Amino acid sequence: QVQLVESGGGLVQPGGSLRLSCAATGSIFSINVMGWYRQAPGKQRELVATITNVGFTKYASSVKGRFTISRDDAKNTVYLQMNSLRPEDTAIYYCNLQQEIYDSWGQGTQVTVSS
Repeated sequence: QVQLVESGGGLVQPGGSLRLSCAATGSIFSINVMGWYRQAPGKQRELVATITNVGFTKYASSVKGRFTISRDDAKNTVYLQMNSLRPEDTAIYYCNLQQEIYDSWGQGTQVTVSS
């Protein structure tokens, strides 16, 4: 079993920055993809960014150039640095770990961008 615990969400003004962290515990395989998804009120969950165990990254077009995903495999932790935040980035952000046939999710952390 895998547990994912997110932290770092909060309230920030437009143009501000936040850094999300997600620590994974349990059975972590060497080959995996870690990522961040988000869900705004009344909308479907969408991909924000993913990173493979060899460092290949993928970003949603709406966050490219503003968000940076990274990982520390020694700590089994994935990060999401979010800069130049906009009101439309407001959502619950979920951490995800995909390995073999398993798909694990965190409980989510709220990010609110508002003046």
